[in-house]
Amino acid sequence: MSDSNISNSDSDLKIVRTTSTFDCGGRCPLRLHVKDNRILRIEGDDAAEPEQLRTCLRCRALRQYVHHPNRLMYPQKRVGKRGEGKFERTSWDEALDTLAGELNRVKETYGNEGIFLATGGGYLAGLHNGGLAAQRLLNQYGGCVTHYGNISSEGAVWASLTQYGSVMVGNSREDLLNSKLIILWGWDPARMISGTNTMYHVIKAKENGARVIAVDPRYHDTAATVADEWVPIRPGTDTAVFIAMAHVMIEEDLHDQAFLDKYTVGFDKFKDYVLGNEDGVAKTPAWAAEISGVDAAVIQRLAREYAATKPAALMDCQGPARSAMGEQYNRCAATLCAVTGNVGRPGGSACGGLMGIPLGHMFRMSAIPPGKNPFEIDGPNVKGTLDIRMRVIKRIHINKLFDALLEGKQGGYPADIKMMWSMCNNYLNQTGNSNKAAAALQKLEFFCTQELFMTAQARYADLLLPVTSSAERSDLTRPWPSGPYFTFMNRALEPLGECKSDFEIVSELADRLGIEGFNPYTEDEWLKMFVDNNPEYQQHIKDYDRFREDGIHRVKLDDPIIAFKEQIDDIENNPFPTPSGRIEIFSQRVADLNKADTPPPSPSICVRPKIASILWPPNTRCS
Repeated sequence: MSDSNISNSDSDLKIVRTTSTFDCGGRCPLRLHVKDNRILRIEGDDAAEPEQLRTCLRCRALRQYVHHPNRLMYPQKRVGKRGEGKFERTSWDEALDTLAGELNRVKETYGNEGIFLATGGGYLAGLHNGGLAAQRLLNQYGGCVTHYGNISSEGAVWASLTQYGSVMVGNSREDLLNSKLIILWGWDPARMISGTNTMYHVIKAKENGARVIAVDPRYHDTAATVADEWVPIRPGTDTAVFIAMAHVMIEEDLHDQAFLDKYTVGFDKFKDYVLGNEDGVAKTPAWAAEISGVDAAVIQRLAREYAATKPAALMDCQGPARSAMGEQYNRCAATLCAVTGNVGRPGGSACGGLMGIPLGHMFRMSAIPPGKNPFEIDGPNVKGTLDIRMRVIKRIHINKLFDALLEGKQGGYPADIKMMWSMCNNYLNQTGNSNKAAAALQKLEFFCTQELFMTAQARYADLLLPVTSSAERSDLTRPWPSGPYFTFMNRALEPLGECKSDFEIVSELADRLGIEGFNPYTEDEWLKMFVDNNPEYQQHIKDYDRFREDGIHRVKLDDPIIAFKEQIDDIENNPFPTPSGRIEIFSQRVADLNKADTPPPSPSICVRPKIASILWPPNTRCS
């Protein structure tokens, strides 16, 4: 794929302005150089500074992804044992007839509750979001069992709702330039991105004089290239270090008592626990050092530096929360932000893991309306609840998917699932205990997946349906943790091989199921309707055709977006969306959910070095 033979004067060459849908949080503007339905070259944003959005290696490698020799190019049906990976080619007519037939069979035999729809974050956009299109279809078909939650950041979501009453708790990336200290905790923005230009602003902040500290088990790219200090830590022990840092701040009177008095509730209970008044164990740096492997003197110095430097941004990423009781990691991080008075301040941070800008400012993307799921209509209203026991009455938490397949109603799950229709995910590879997942997939009577590649999970399918990539479809997308800008994903290629978009597959399936009027518009009519009917799009985008041509619409901000600035500026008139109206360091809602037989904390398996080296391999840049 050499670029040496590319000429912009070639009359057959076209340059398409578009973006991708990788789940890194960013939506980088891309210019795809295309000839003979093949991407020859990829360029990034051509805007001048400071508006330029810098493209990372994921998007620059998009052509290898799109034209990879292992792409699924035609429908296939299983001919070997499930999981063996043996398939033979079939036609689209046979494939869709088979899927429609299985849906009808399961519905007639077991009812709609025998059907499970598994979606994910593999494609985040408006029209071709396979999950929404399939949900729309199944809702019109009588409903199905679905899931809630996510694998990446469920601990952070729950912690943020507990502490702040909101899951979008970050400042816009430009605000890092106001920070004097940036602590990257379990976060490698050089690889993880977490929003376009995140790493760029970390570098610029350092150039402005900010000190950067990386706390992570791995000496990652950001630690190696930007950080002034790397603090290695034993995996899964971050919460203990946070608590010990709070101990130093309280004992040495470094905490912001005025901030705590005005904006929080429950600090006294937290203080009693930290000092050992509750259980007789003072959570000193020495206590945390034994657990975490971080020297007590380093913990003490970190606490003093974080408390003394104003403003300071503690950035807690999601990885450390992916463990037993991992939500306490994000709660403790957010508590430290309050203890130091950095919440709602320029150059500070609120923590909470997602690091997305608040919903009031983040541009919510329009998407195909799924309608109501008949299977869930008589279920409880769980909006805003922290009680996961209420949510499982009609839905399954995604982290419990394979338990639900194995145990069904006898295990307390809402249904005995007989078939699964899957898209935009590879949960067998992305959740814990792959052996359990494989056993659960074996139990299904029928399993269909829509995929670009033969993934670990796809090997267990009875039916494989090949889908188009982001370069082969037009759509509306947005960055989920940063911004603010809107992106238009223009189709650069005609579908490769026999691939179809998720929406096209679902539309053709609707015809076979006798569902009329499922797809009454053209692709462009859908997208224009999304823009016309969304107030946030309408506020900023006045010319749809210009937006489509440019591939991006940027919104200029006079100042960076600061999460909870309105609350900190005027707490009486703008309380936090929590029961108390304040930051809840102690949450009565959570206390009321506690069970008397809650098990005590147990040592992490990752304190065993040989196992830790197996469980903590670094991801590749393109994973």
